[in-house]
Amino acid sequence: MKLEISASLNYRLSEPVDLMLQIEAANGGGQRVEDASLDLGEPESISRVPAPDGICDPIWLRAEGTLRAEYRARVVVDRPDIDLASLAEVPLHRLPAEAVPYLNESRYCPSNKFHAFVDRRFGELEGGAKIVRMRDWIESRFTYVAGTSTIDTGALDSFVERRGVCRDYAHVMIALARAAHIPARMASVYALGVRPMDFHAVAEVYLDGDWHMVDATGMTRPSGCARICIGRDAADIAFLTAYREIQLVEQSVTVEKV
Repeated sequence: MKLEISASLNYRLSEPVDLMLQIEAANGGGQRVEDASLDLGEPESISRVPAPDGICDPIWLRAEGTLRAEYRARVVVDRPDIDLASLAEVPLHRLPAEAVPYLNESRYCPSNKFHAFVDRRFGELEGGAKIVRMRDWIESRFTYVAGTSTIDTGALDSFVERRGVCRDYAHVMIALARAAHIPARMASVYALGVRPMDFHAVAEVYLDGDWHMVDATGMTRPSGCARICIGRDAADIAFLTAYREIQLVEQSVTVEKV
């Protein structure tokens, strides 16, 4: 599948601000960037930071007055929609080094608090079948409501309230998977079918020797997603991190199949 992607950011900066930007589609891992352009205007400073996982190199900026970012890309996605239920769990002692950190708790995903629930609700299942049941459980019981979560909302809050946006669904999915000793991480993606259209967050789980996307909102499929970056949770994958207060003027994201 070929996706035409655009993202436009416009923020007002009341003073010089250091910012980290992650809006470029990654090259590799089931997708290929055919063509791309990124216009950042004339910031005071700009540099790329090599990503430790090799997926997306964040951009450091220092700007004053305004931040304007215009990104355009054409991405070929060659990621099949696999039946997760058929995938086997990898024994812990056979996990590769890259997957091991994603077994552990993180800022927004306190997985240790979900062990009893996971054992009681999903204990009879294994591997991909367990992940599918978790995904379906979240989708059927949560309500997608914009504006109901904040920067402080974590998986436990969302689990109790049974509502949120894509990052909240992904946090709960990740916490449940890790509580079942299945490595899980978070991915920022451009995706078809997201309503309202915006940067989207999904979980990725490690099964059968590879990472597989899981969208507990039910809005997207792996074949229609272009990965931007990955991390432990939302703290690692924000499209824009500002180290002082900034003001949103306008922002838009579009994803179309071509």
